[in-house]
Amino acid sequence: MPNILLFNKPFQVLTQFTTEDDKKTLADFIDRPNYYAAGRLDYDSEGLLILTDNGALQHQFANPKFKLEKTYWAQVEGEITDEALAQLRTGVTLKDGQTKPASAQQINPPSIWDRTPPIRERKNIPTSWVELKITEGKNRQVRRMTAAVGFPTLRLIRYAIGSHTLESLLPGELREISVDAPVSSTENTKTNRTRKRTTSSRHPKQTKSAHPRKHPTKKHQTKKAPR
Repeated sequence: MPNILLFNKPFQVLTQFTTEDDKKTLADFIDRPNYYAAGRLDYDSEGLLILTDNGALQHQFANPKFKLEKTYWAQVEGEITDEALAQLRTGVTLKDGQTKPASAQQINPPSIWDRTPPIRERKNIPTSWVELKITEGKNRQVRRMTAAVGFPTLRLIRYAIGSHTLESLLPGELREISVDAPVSSTENTKTNRTRKRTTSSRHPKQTKSAHPRKHPTKKHQTKKAPR
């Protein structure tokens, strides 16, 4: 049974273990050989990142075709409107296409850690929090979606991936859990072949009889010799 690491990625940390500049990376927080991030989380975003040492699991968590729902908390500039939320729910047109309908609702400010440095706030302009649930993985999608409906994102936190959540993890902390390994395509093929063989043995094909029924033939009549 493989393990995964649930990591609360801090603000301004790259989701990789090496870099050519002085930016912080996962190596500053995680010392686990052969563990790699399953998916990405932007440098200026915070929250849940999953790492695993299992290739099939990494593919399952990272590939949008598996449609794992991701939950984000976005602090946006301005008091979000019902019209903007309705747009997010029906889909927003971005430069790379239309987004799929999302679950979107305004929420109370969550009880979370302070960010360092804090967000840039403007006097006389309030902020509000939105919870967005999406199954896609477009580049910087949540930020682009909220900006497209008129409410730029100031702070973005990924709270959940599928059934896995941050829970009580603080920035830089991780939690290790065991999960079931997904069945690979090779294993699926072997299973299907086994099922076919089993079915064939239970329902053998009918074969021709080894002793086919003989069809009656006419008796040969002998002609009398003329006298």
